Amino acid sequence: MILTGIGDEGANSIDGQIAATKELGWRHIEMRGVEVPGFAKANLHDIPDKAFDLAVDQLGTAGVGIYCFGSTVMNWAKKVSDPFDITLAEVRRAIPRMQRLGTKYIRVMSFKPGDDEYKTPPEVFRRVREVTKMFLDAGIQPVHENCMNYGGMSWQHALELLDKAPGLKWVFDTANPIFNADRSKAKPWPKQDPWEFWINVRDHVVHIHVKDATWNPAKNDADYNWPGEGQGRVRDILKDAMARGYDAGISIEPHMVVVFHDATAKASNDDAMRANYIEYGRRLEKVIDEVKTEQCKAS
Repeated sequence: MILTGIGDEGANSIDGQIAATKELGWRHIEMRGVEVPGFAKANLHDIPDKAFDLAVDQLGTAGVGIYCFGSTVMNWAKKVSDPFDITLAEVRRAIPRMQRLGTKYIRVMSFKPGDDEYKTPPEVFRRVREVTKMFLDAGIQPVHENCMNYGGMSWQHALELLDKAPGLKWVFDTANPIFNADRSKAKPWPKQDPWEFWINVRDHVVHIHVKDATWNPAKNDADYNWPGEGQGRVRDILKDAMARGYDAGISIEPHMVVVFHDATAKASNDDAMRANYIEYGRRLEKVIDEVKTEQCKAS
């Protein structure tokens, strides 16, 4: 397995993301947003060419690779009613940058559904299918995340999307089901079950995001926890994945100091971000070691 983490959960700057990765003894980052000296923070496919060149140089010098690229392609901030040219431009910017970095995986989504929607519009399938083909033709594997998007409305929606977009694979996020409605069921939609979602998509999973959370009815939102201490079934999912021979990426996304998609969140203190990221990574390593020990004793 390859342990990695979504870099901007540990630091805003490229220097900080590299430093946090190396402190954990890891060799890969899952790059999402990044701040390069002299340039504003933005997603890796949106920073200027000069900033990207500097990031590539720093990564090369440090011996740190980009295992997966957390793009904004078709993400929860976009609607299928937006012009498709926006998506196509992001794809065309991402491809040469990924090829230069030697990055195999790119995280994509499938647009934000309407508040009352439970069916996936055919246009979503068309766009995801075209984007999937563009990446595959370039030698890059797109992976769809179960998040606040059409493909994440339930495990049934996930399987339908995979069927409609040949070659698409899945990145499973352990905590996202906790705060997402299961739109395969009747209203009022209950929250999803992480284990149920996992066992139905696991055959298509090539990357795993580890975050953990507990639903807090009082604030109608999730509280984020250390891995294995929430309702995300982290330990059970990792145990099942390893028992099935999973040997790909496991990426931390703590969300305990900063929530990426929370527009009301203030910029977090860099020291707090880094300390939380390091602690989270070490706790994940401990969970993995414990699961391996349990499996050895049982065999």
